[in-house]
Amino acid sequence: MSLLQTITKAALDSETLTSQSKYPIVLNSDEILLNLKPSANDDSNDTYLIKCVQGWKISNIESEIIELGNKFLKKLKRKAKEFKGKSKNPNFNVQDEFLGLFNSFLVKNGNIIGVSVELEPSDKRYTCVLVEKLGFLIGEDLAGLILDVCVNLEIWDLLETLIVNGVRGHLSSTSWIESLAEKKRSDLLCVCVKHIGEVGASNFLTILKYFLSPPKGSEDTMSIIRKQWENQALLAIEKVTNARVMDQYLDLAKQASILLMISYDGFSSSELCMHYLFASPNVDELILSYSLSRLDGSEMFKLIQYLGKWLRKYERFPRAIPCVNAASVLGLDACDWVPSLVSIVKSLGLVFDDHFLSLVLSSEYHEELRSIEGIVKSLSSEARLCCSVTDVVENLVSGI
Repeated sequence: MSLLQTITKAALDSETLTSQSKYPIVLNSDEILLNLKPSANDDSNDTYLIKCVQGWKISNIESEIIELGNKFLKKLKRKAKEFKGKSKNPNFNVQDEFLGLFNSFLVKNGNIIGVSVELEPSDKRYTCVLVEKLGFLIGEDLAGLILDVCVNLEIWDLLETLIVNGVRGHLSSTSWIESLAEKKRSDLLCVCVKHIGEVGASNFLTILKYFLSPPKGSEDTMSIIRKQWENQALLAIEKVTNARVMDQYLDLAKQASILLMISYDGFSSSELCMHYLFASPNVDELILSYSLSRLDGSEMFKLIQYLGKWLRKYERFPRAIPCVNAASVLGLDACDWVPSLVSIVKSLGLVFDDHFLSLVLSSEYHEELRSIEGIVKSLSSEARLCCSVTDVVENLVSGI
């Protein structure tokens, strides 16, 4: 069978696409590949890229981990339904019941590979530390169910630990991100954007609409994000004024302080949360265009205002540039989540491309658009001047 035929057959096999994976964890490929040998019964054409092999076998440890995960998945599916009913009854401590089951599962995995934690089970951080050490052994099907249970039972610290450590499940088949929005967990939505490589178009739209039109009662969790940005801005100022900061890092600290200052001042709490969306390297034009096409008039106007704020910031503070090393050198992680001028301009361009007619016909947008037009002209003239200066410098250098 040719490579194309193999791919086509797999794509047409709906059962394969929907069924649970036989190997839900990352396998030790080195050990498996070393045991593979050409099949003695392989009579395929030499031109075929795929050859029959024999000797496929995973290790006993991996088999134990997979079997343990499958058993826990079946058990948790049954228990999840019970948890929903019990969670409404104040006489049941459902969180402790779930954590007990989850801890037992993680400890058994740890025993298989020889990993343990020094904390006592009574410690509040016990489950989170187990996840940090053993979370990579949780398959995606099981991970999705665990995340759903955490959201339903509102075990927020564990949920954050799971997300940060890459235990995310199949985002296309789970609704826990939508549940986070329904439960108004603005802080955890930001954690999702930061730590999940690709949230997908539908989840991106859910998060974007949430921050453009924050539901009533979401202020408390948004204030957590505001405090984080404020702390980072204050830390940047401290780095600039701290005599112990080495001279070689002082310029970086100054640049970072400017960048964080413009990122914080003048933005609402919901807009601070939106920084993560427009600074994410995993959001491409297709996802953004899809989301923009599904915004209503009010949401679109708020988005244009947000992007316009950024243009004004970059026009007023031309020294505000990306600080790629500020996080690793100075501990200013927020610098990695400041939308760049390039990102803002691209996003604004997509807004105009997708909604040009409605923007022209709706008078409510005109004042904001005129303001943006003036800023764009100013930035364009500066860019042309910089290009001219660059050309002169290059000519001088080449002539030396």
